[in-house]
Amino acid sequence: MRLTLFVLLSLHFFTAHSQTQNVRLEDYIYNPKIATVLLYPGIDDPENPRRLVSPPVLPMQTSYPLVLEFDDLAASFAGYRAKIIHCNADWTKSNLNDIEYTYEYNEYPINNNEQSFSTKVPYFHYRFEVPKLKLSGNYVLVVYSDTDRKPVLSRRFMIYEPRIGISAEARFSQGISQQFSDQQIDFKIDYKGYPLNAPQTDLKVVIRKNFRWDQIRTGFKPTNVRPFDHLLEYTFFDLENTFPGGNEFRYFDSRTLSARGFGIQELERSDEFTKLILFPDKPRSDNSYLQMDDLNGQYIVDQRESGRGSVEADYTPVIFTLRIAEDPDATFYVNGAFNLWQLNERNKMTFNPDLNAYEAEIFLKQGVINYDYSAITGPNAKPDESVIEGNYVATENDYDILVYYRPQAGRSDLLIGYKTVEWNRRR
Repeated sequence: MRLTLFVLLSLHFFTAHSQTQNVRLEDYIYNPKIATVLLYPGIDDPENPRRLVSPPVLPMQTSYPLVLEFDDLAASFAGYRAKIIHCNADWTKSNLNDIEYTYEYNEYPINNNEQSFSTKVPYFHYRFEVPKLKLSGNYVLVVYSDTDRKPVLSRRFMIYEPRIGISAEARFSQGISQQFSDQQIDFKIDYKGYPLNAPQTDLKVVIRKNFRWDQIRTGFKPTNVRPFDHLLEYTFFDLENTFPGGNEFRYFDSRTLSARGFGIQELERSDEFTKLILFPDKPRSDNSYLQMDDLNGQYIVDQRESGRGSVEADYTPVIFTLRIAEDPDATFYVNGAFNLWQLNERNKMTFNPDLNAYEAEIFLKQGVINYDYSAITGPNAKPDESVIEGNYVATENDYDILVYYRPQAGRSDLLIGYKTVEWNRRR
């Protein structure tokens, strides 16, 4: 009996370890049949489209959970389970055991599922509420297939415990050449009631733009320490706390397929699906800034006729067109939260010589989708949205500040402070 139990426990440990080894600790979709992965605070009505634009960040003491939603385009029921991984501030796996941050066995069946209704493209929709956790910090939620135990998706989220105070403001960059294009974030940290041994080095601070992990600044050290006031000031003069302003995001509205919504030039209907052809886009990097409301790159899922976007919104091929001369040294992508801010074959554009323009066809669920264009202009170059979109200081953006701390003899980084900062909000 003891030998059998030992073998079972060993097998479970080996399986769990193998699963963790195969997981990327980032937002990622491993299986192409998985689509529209959403993780958000479950504050509002489950069909309120606005719920989807909030980042997956929660205080520990809250009455509502984080909610995960995703679709399986295989159109047949499949079993899935979720697992939670605790990470350090740099998104490496922490040394904590599951029992140190979870209240129950760390493998959760996803039982809430529903088949799509009255859609040309059939799918199964899954919904899962993330359970309460014991510790603050960074986490990765991983969903596995019940059949082969392989991961199908992973999503990052954060739980914070407000142990310190953060005050912050966004403003024009102090850089001479950046004052019309960049935005600067100055902030202070009040650690009264939370004594630090070495205030200059104890805290790890991360600033994100529009809740994007590809748009972060980190490595900050306080420019002024006021120990008697328990205050740390972060006011820099060498631009490490500045971000390019970017431009307002482009968008199209596909909430109804009975008529052309905003940004849609043509609808092509077939028995298989309804294809959307968007109006062609042009570069906006030549002082072409236009003030407009957007979702800062996020998107919402919705179906106007029923109001039940989760299971009645259809999937449509969407044709994006960027009118720009061919550049053999550059690769262009359609970018946005709809693709988890990743540049890959799904959103890569190809040049159409007949149109003298770049094109991409992307399969997307109905809703209001923000997007822009990103370019990689060399073999070792980083993605750059300013090549097509430009940078403008008046662009409305959201920033959030995350403050991490590892206690003495601690084995992981805790998230002890969180603050959002709005720049030029007009709504």
